[in-house]
Amino acid sequence: MMAAAQEDPTIERIDPALDQLVPKDAAIEVLATGFKWAEGPVWDEKSGELLFSDIPNNVIHAWNPETGLRDFMKPSGYTGIADYGREPGSNGLTFDAAGRLLCAEHGDRRISALTPNGGKITLADRFEGKRLNSPNDLVVHPSGAIYFTDPVYGLPGQADDPHRELDFCGVFRIDPDDGAVSLISKEFNRPNGIALSSDGKTLFVGSSDGSDPRIYAYPIREEGGVGERRVFFDMSKIEKGGGADGFKVDADGNVWTTGSGGLLIISAEGKLLGRVWAHRPTANIAFGGADGKSVFITAGDRLLRFPRL
Repeated sequence: MMAAAQEDPTIERIDPALDQLVPKDAAIEVLATGFKWAEGPVWDEKSGELLFSDIPNNVIHAWNPETGLRDFMKPSGYTGIADYGREPGSNGLTFDAAGRLLCAEHGDRRISALTPNGGKITLADRFEGKRLNSPNDLVVHPSGAIYFTDPVYGLPGQADDPHRELDFCGVFRIDPDDGAVSLISKEFNRPNGIALSSDGKTLFVGSSDGSDPRIYAYPIREEGGVGERRVFFDMSKIEKGGGADGFKVDADGNVWTTGSGGLLIISAEGKLLGRVWAHRPTANIAFGGADGKSVFITAGDRLLRFPRL
């Protein structure tokens, strides 16, 4: 999958503060193309490569700066035999403190973890006896708890799927001690991206619902639950904002979120600093590289990279 000619991505500098985050001469590279819908990038510090999902193709790819692209896992999110709609594969990926790769799986409707021998174990697939919808994205808290979103995007019939068991789209928590699944929020129609502040005190959840295109922030209580949410950023207030898909929060509290046509970089105070225009739908981002200063974007059919400071 070699990079093909395209309209070049561009960086729009809205606030001078962006110069403290992204080099003035930053160039955006197209690392690979040919995917159906790339998602869930995560940097693997142990192997020195980027892992990411291609949901429709039911595969996790690995991109290595020295050797390029390879298949890491197939199938990635659906192990059945019958056809399973348009989005059967894994979506969000992350690592826990033990170095296990955690996957949000559409087709098998679960949060899973890879075992040392290459197999998988299920961490969560039900809430109060009912099957999850299609886990979308996930993040690991310093306590070891896992927070994840569960919209209906991965169900073949989405909201009207006959096999849907939950009548809401939730945000959930997996307890690090006993593995119990608890409901954090059912306030969203389409919860999507999820991330934590670097101190683990704030949980951010993005809504990709067209009627509620916002990123919300929740204070995390000591026992792992959350307090009342507040609007961190309203995508409807800017031109071509779109809904919030995947995002990450850096050490200074800046939020780097995918949105309509690219990436939005938002200060810890909720001010839009700049945008990366990918000129195509984008799904998620990851920080990585040998020095942690590369920003990777899964943008529809391709993988992009640019540097940060």
